[in-house]
Amino acid sequence: MQETRLDTARIRAARRVIDPVFLDTPLYRCEALEPGLGCTVSVKLETANPVRSFKGRGTEVVASLLADNASQAAVCASAGNLGQALAWSGRGRGLDITVVASRFATRAKLDRIRALDAGLELVDGDHEVARERAAAIARYDGIRLVEDSLDIETCEGAATIGLELVDTAPSFDAVLIALGGGALATGVGHVVKALAPEVEVICVQPLGAPALTHSWRRRRVVTTDSTDTIADGVAGRRPIPAVLDDLLLVADDAVLVQEASITAGMRMLLDHAGLVVEPSAALGIAAILEDRDRFAGRHVVTVVCGSNVDVDAYHRWVER
Repeated sequence: MQETRLDTARIRAARRVIDPVFLDTPLYRCEALEPGLGCTVSVKLETANPVRSFKGRGTEVVASLLADNASQAAVCASAGNLGQALAWSGRGRGLDITVVASRFATRAKLDRIRALDAGLELVDGDHEVARERAAAIARYDGIRLVEDSLDIETCEGAATIGLELVDTAPSFDAVLIALGGGALATGVGHVVKALAPEVEVICVQPLGAPALTHSWRRRRVVTTDSTDTIADGVAGRRPIPAVLDDLLLVADDAVLVQEASITAGMRMLLDHAGLVVEPSAALGIAAILEDRDRFAGRHVVTVVCGSNVDVDAYHRWVER
């Protein structure tokens, strides 16, 4: 495999600075899902932790480095999960964390960021507007800007999931990974392709937020003017060139799924696995639902990446 920005030795070292509460998450075959999907399905559960998403793995690495360098403050833009995770990791190390988010972000995510003692600034507009504002704050205050997926620590933290898949899972044929900014996909993809290259790495994105998938297919950055999806955690419009370069090296495929398939996947995870998940976490199941023939007879792992949902919205989605 050609070299990505990631380094497997650094990924193994990251496990030593990540709080164990985020590590060695449950990985199990979920037989109850299989009759409806037509394949063997294992889930990697990244929601059973204090921030209910995989993001804590990366923010633990970021916050550890900041504390070691005697840095006192950092700012990030977030749709909610990264901000919550950085707030948690920063609070434990005495860091002053500011999170910039869209005022239209999921209320439960915003409330939790506040509860974790981070400063929260809301902007009118989407996540890309929040990214611009966070960068401006970092320049003005002279503090660290934490950029999800661009900062290699966020990717290598997420990549520890890949180590756990390769080290503990029985043989599997494909891994389905939610594709947003790209940290999860490039992180897990790097490890899988380095240590289990026969496994197919498939990235999944909503049809209503297709920028990075279009970029992967065309091998150049493609931006969109807007997004239209309930999967707020992956609703980016402007892919990062360096992330795309990594993704081109580790992803075997990138697919787009419809909103109806996402909500159907959420219902299946609730009904057959007892899991309440946010839309981004159901993307892998949605991909199987839309292409059962592709996965028939195979063993597929899907990463259940987050469970921070607005309760009222969740009920509307799963009860349709």
